[in-house]
Amino acid sequence: MLDQIAKYTAKMVADRSALAGSIAFAAQDDTLIAAGDAALSDLAGEVLSRLNCLALTVAGPALPFADFLIQRAERTEHEILPRDTETRTFLHDIPFLRADELGSDPAAAIAGLLGNRKGIVVEGIGIIANGALTVEQAYINWSSVFHSTFIKYLEDLLADGFKLKGEEEAFRRFRHEWLTELTPAGLEFRRGSFDDKSAILVEMARVGRYTVQRGLVDSFFGNISYRSGELLYISQTASSLDELEGCIDPVPFENSSTVGITASSELVAHRRIFEVTGCRAILHGHPRFAVVMSMVCEEQEMCSITDCWKDCGRVRFLGDTPVVAGEIGAGGIAKNVPPVIGQTGQAIVYGHGIFSIGADDFDEAFKGMVAVENRCREEYFRRFDEKWQNSLATEDTESTENVKSR
Repeated sequence: MLDQIAKYTAKMVADRSALAGSIAFAAQDDTLIAAGDAALSDLAGEVLSRLNCLALTVAGPALPFADFLIQRAERTEHEILPRDTETRTFLHDIPFLRADELGSDPAAAIAGLLGNRKGIVVEGIGIIANGALTVEQAYINWSSVFHSTFIKYLEDLLADGFKLKGEEEAFRRFRHEWLTELTPAGLEFRRGSFDDKSAILVEMARVGRYTVQRGLVDSFFGNISYRSGELLYISQTASSLDELEGCIDPVPFENSSTVGITASSELVAHRRIFEVTGCRAILHGHPRFAVVMSMVCEEQEMCSITDCWKDCGRVRFLGDTPVVAGEIGAGGIAKNVPPVIGQTGQAIVYGHGIFSIGADDFDEAFKGMVAVENRCREEYFRRFDEKWQNSLATEDTESTENVKSR
C-alpha cells in the first residue's frame, strides 16, 4: 500500500498539480496507513475512518483556482458546477466547504460532505478525494477535480474578470511561471506505417506516456489507437495513458467479436474516424486550454439550445480547427467528429478535448494536438487581454483622473 501512495504522490508532484509538501494519503489495509504531510495525514486518517471506502487523498493544489472559485461564489452556494465532460460524466458537481464552515470537528464536516461524492474542495486545505477500492481511485478522483476546477476558473475569469484581492497577481504567476512551453521537442516517434504487433504496442505505450508527460491529459482520461489491416489496436477503458503496457486491445475492425468489450468507450468514434479518413493513428487528449476555449461561444446568449455539449448542430472553428458537440461513447462524437477531422487532422469536442490523427504514425497526431492546444492557449490570453487588460487600464486612468480632480 505504501508503494502505491509513493507512486501517486510522485505523479502529483511530477505533473505539478499539487504542492510537494502538501500531499497526504490514507489507506485502510489491515491497519490504517497514512503518509505524507503530517497535519494532512492526520486529517486524512480521521476522515477515512468515518467513510466506507479504502483510500483518501488530501492535497493542496499548486494553483489557487479552487479556493478562488469558492471565494467568488455566493454565500448561498455550496457547489462548483463546471461544464466540462469529466465533471458531467464522472463528478456531476464538486461540493465545497468554506473555512468558516469546518466547525470544531473538521474531519466530521468533511466526511459528511464527501460521503456520497468522489471529491470535494475545502477552502484553505485543498482538494480531498476518496477511492472506493484503491489508492489509484483516490488519485484519479483528485486529479479529476483539479482538472475541472482549473477549467471552470479560467472559463469564469475570461467571462467576468478579476473579482478578488490577489487574483491578478496569482494569475500573472500562473501565466508567466507555472505554465511552461508546450512542445514536442526532444520526443522520438516511430516514423512511417508499421504492422508488427509488438512494435505497435510499444509505440502506443510510448506515445501515451508522452501525452501525460507533456500535460495533454489529466487523470486517466484520453485514449489512443492504431489500425493495422483488419485489426484496430486501442487503449482499454479506464486505462492510464502513461501505463498502457498490457492495457491495449486488438479489436477486429469489422466488429465481429466481443473482444472490444474492455476497449475504450470511444471505440466507435475511433473506428468511424479510420473509415472516413483512411488514417492509421488516432490520439485523443483533454488539454486544458482546448477544453476551455471549446466552451466559449459568442452566440450562446442568443441561442435557445441549453445542452450545448450534446445538442448543438453547428460546426464552429478555433482558428482552422473545427469544434463540434457530441456525447461520449457511441453518442454524438462518433457522428460529429469523423466528417470534420479530415480537413486539418484535428477536431475539438465541446468540453471534451482534441482528437488528432496521423496518416501513418503518431508523430503527426501528437504534434497536431500540441499545435492546436498552443493555439487555444494563445487565443485564451489574446481574448483575456483584449477584454480585461484594456478594462483595467481604463479603470486605472479613471481613478487617476478622479484623484487629480479633487
